[in-house]
Amino acid sequence: MVRRRRTKLVEDLIIVVSKFPWWLGLALAAVVYIFLSNYVARLNSTMDANVGLSTDFLETQLLHTLAQFGQYLLPAIFLMGAIASLINQVKRKSLFQNVVTSASGSELREMSWREFEMLVGELFRRRGYVVAENVGMGADGGVDLKLRNGSETFLVQCKHWRAYKVSVNIVRELYGVMASEGVTGGFVVTSGVFTSDAKAFAMHKNIELIDGPQLSHLLQETHLDSTTGMRQTVDELEETTFRAEVLLPSCPRCGGVMVRRTARRGQNAGREFWGCMGYPGCRGVVNV
Repeated sequence: MVRRRRTKLVEDLIIVVSKFPWWLGLALAAVVYIFLSNYVARLNSTMDANVGLSTDFLETQLLHTLAQFGQYLLPAIFLMGAIASLINQVKRKSLFQNVVTSASGSELREMSWREFEMLVGELFRRRGYVVAENVGMGADGGVDLKLRNGSETFLVQCKHWRAYKVSVNIVRELYGVMASEGVTGGFVVTSGVFTSDAKAFAMHKNIELIDGPQLSHLLQETHLDSTTGMRQTVDELEETTFRAEVLLPSCPRCGGVMVRRTARRGQNAGREFWGCMGYPGCRGVVNV
């Protein structure tokens, strides 16, 4: 029984760390290992100094044993959590991509409750929210996601129900948690539909209900927004390159980039010209 509790504790720690960004778990593993390694080294010196004092020696020896064991166990836990976090990140992106590119819409209907929760989390991430997933492993009950957008916090309840309507009890349950935590608002997301009572209760309570058709629309809209944003960035880069290559002349001497300058002395004082950026090493000039 004791061994099972220890195993369960390790599993829970890995699950908690897997909710962090993968790089944070990796950083924690390195920091904990370095800290405990140095601590073990200091304890070694203390044990050598107190070898004749039984009480102090035994206490130090106990701490030494725990630290020596922990310097390998804790980093290993953080490392496994980081790997799990990275795998989840890749899976979330894969789920999102599969759903938005599915012609039949079967991907959304056939996924498990856990995959549905990951998909919803990825949707809110792409819409600008910071998402914290629930560390619980149950398929129902409670809050599944916690969102943050600036100073505002929102709670999300996910219901992957295909054959049932989401009742008012689910919405009322979320509203109770929202009131107790004092958050800004909440979302109930389902692959199915909501009852009329649920819709009526959510009105004027800052709870947004997202049913299956709305969810599909949001997924497609978010995917198109991200694709458009990437296209605009590429277009801007291409335009900048075009302007640099076509509108700006090249130096007739070295072929380098030229900049617009104004003559300050001589008979051409006040007139503009193109001068080589390599000046004074290169004195190439082109009239404007």
